[in-house]
Amino acid sequence: MSTIIVPTPTPTPVEDSESLRKAFEGWGTNEKLIIEILGHRTAAQRRAIRQAYTQLYEEDFLKRLQSELTREFERALFLWSLDPPERDALLAHESIKKWSPKNRSLIEISCARSSSELWLVRQAYHVRYKKSLEEDIASHTQGDFRKLLVQLVSSYRYEGPEVDMRLAKSEAKQLHEAIEDKAFGNEEFIRIITTRSKAQLNATFNNYKDEYGHHINKDLKNEKPEEFLESLRVVIKCICFPERYFAKVLRLAIDKLGTEEEALIRVVVTRAETDMNNIKEEYHKRTSKTLEHAIAADTSGYYEEFLLTLIGKEQS
Repeated sequence: MSTIIVPTPTPTPVEDSESLRKAFEGWGTNEKLIIEILGHRTAAQRRAIRQAYTQLYEEDFLKRLQSELTREFERALFLWSLDPPERDALLAHESIKKWSPKNRSLIEISCARSSSELWLVRQAYHVRYKKSLEEDIASHTQGDFRKLLVQLVSSYRYEGPEVDMRLAKSEAKQLHEAIEDKAFGNEEFIRIITTRSKAQLNATFNNYKDEYGHHINKDLKNEKPEEFLESLRVVIKCICFPERYFAKVLRLAIDKLGTEEEALIRVVVTRAETDMNNIKEEYHKRTSKTLEHAIAADTSGYYEEFLLTLIGKEQS
């Protein structure tokens, strides 16, 4: 469930554009007014504001926004102001250009979005970078990572609830045999986790647990950490337990010595309009602290105020 609080009645895009123009001009930027407007608008409303602003002032709204703000606050507001598919395309491109097995953006985009959302991301990527997402991933990765990531972003999973229990049992056995043989890059292994529907995969993983005594991710966790196995585990977590996965990403980002701002911004901005309420509940369950408290303790200024606004905390 979304944590964005939209006022009633809501100003028109033209009225919001005029207010934002006033926030940009004068003696210093009025950051509070920017947060008050953009932090309380849906993706469709923010898109309409960008269009209205450009028509009114013949100026690119995003460029003006970036020129007025700095550092993490600017980064968070810039990402928030993009359309979700455009934002994911940008995050995917950044992830590819500084590719590391520890970078989870591509897996999150591939596994925590619906098939139709992922399709729009691929279209936005093509428009923005004049090449396909698959092409860029293939040219910047290799081996098992290339096979996994290209198939993940190319997938168009069935979204319905129907499940084939006989198939679930058969594929649970295939997965177990591949793990026993340490054939983690096995084509059938990758095919199953990258193409099956989320409902079908949940049935397969439940069957795996019933047959072999524990969740598949336990068998994918070696005593000696291995990056490809960890990526497979992230895929499964994003598909089966997205709220738990994102709550952990936030916890690790905040608990580090020095906040991992990139991960904090990415999760808050990309999940605020989807399942942030559930992530907040999971975070509290795992840490006995509210996410609001954790963010307030680890950030400051307008950056803090904006993140708290996105996760649904009303500012006094």
